[in-house]
Amino acid sequence: MPQQVRAVVAKAKGEPVSLETIVIPDPGPNDVVVKISACGVCHTDLHYREGGINDEFPFLLGHEAAGIVETVGDAVTHVAVGDFVVLNWRAVCGECRACKKGKPWYCFDTHNASKKMTLEDGTELSPALGIGAFADKTLVHEGQCTKVNPESDPAVVGLLGCGVMAGLGAAMNTGNVSRGDSVAVVGCGGVGDAAIAGARLAGATTIIAVDRDPGKLEWAKDLGATHTVDASTLDAVEAIQELTGGFGADVVIDAVGRPETWKQAFYGRDLAGTVVLVGVPTPEMTLEMPLIDFFSRGGSLKSSWYGDCLPERDFPLLVDLYEQGRLPLEKFVTERIGIEDIEAAFEKMHKGEVLRSVVEL
Repeated sequence: MPQQVRAVVAKAKGEPVSLETIVIPDPGPNDVVVKISACGVCHTDLHYREGGINDEFPFLLGHEAAGIVETVGDAVTHVAVGDFVVLNWRAVCGECRACKKGKPWYCFDTHNASKKMTLEDGTELSPALGIGAFADKTLVHEGQCTKVNPESDPAVVGLLGCGVMAGLGAAMNTGNVSRGDSVAVVGCGGVGDAAIAGARLAGATTIIAVDRDPGKLEWAKDLGATHTVDASTLDAVEAIQELTGGFGADVVIDAVGRPETWKQAFYGRDLAGTVVLVGVPTPEMTLEMPLIDFFSRGGSLKSSWYGDCLPERDFPLLVDLYEQGRLPLEKFVTERIGIEDIEAAFEKMHKGEVLRSVVEL
């Protein structure tokens, strides 16, 4: 039978979110109903509310989530009722050209639930990143559920669903940071600090945090940065070079996604070094640079989608490392809030006062 549950909905561009009753249909053959335990407040949710993703309002917000499988469709084999899962928005299809090339982390046809959740009047909802987890329960495709250690704190491990995984993966997967590397990270919010934690876990020996906010630089040090650069008072490129013997870093990660920060990353890397763009630019941003600089400096210029992760490969491993005390995921949880506090959490995030506010349900 369809269920009615509480959920946070963005009904119109730029308007405050509201707590609504929504209807979750019976799952389709490969769908799963998940009872949400916790969900992080990500900047992407704010982008949805502001109309920065698309205009398919109303949106059911929330996507960095963990919970318990409650109901499954009759063809589901991937998970079972009672499983503790972290939700993801990369349920690989196995059939697209990327999957067939053996690169499923680029999957171009990821799965979502086959049915739509709705408002009480029947208006169809657009779930954020195909998840919609600021809700007591949500409906997803079975491939969007990754089983992890059931003893883990949902508020912590659920953050792998988006921002923390994006940063960790930008360093470990896309940037391929390895032992002894020097790494610089431009922008030390949640994604940037996760990249710092990933670089530390991968064995980088010099990890440089770059930001204009002294408070964020303190967060970065706590998560593994060996050096900090206050870009409000120093030239970031010169500072990175000075800290790396005059050469630049082996890998520079732009966790902001603006033309000026990307240029800092480009010129702050060593010859034949790697630039990873994980911060998301807006459509109107453009970049103009001398083409000879691209040729003469060599190396790799990459963008990182979701940290180039495979949830089935990466989530259980990272949760195990967290449980062993080798990956401090708990440090990303700044506060635990109720479902009615999301607008206040957006404001704190916008002001840079939190790494993550996490809704507990």
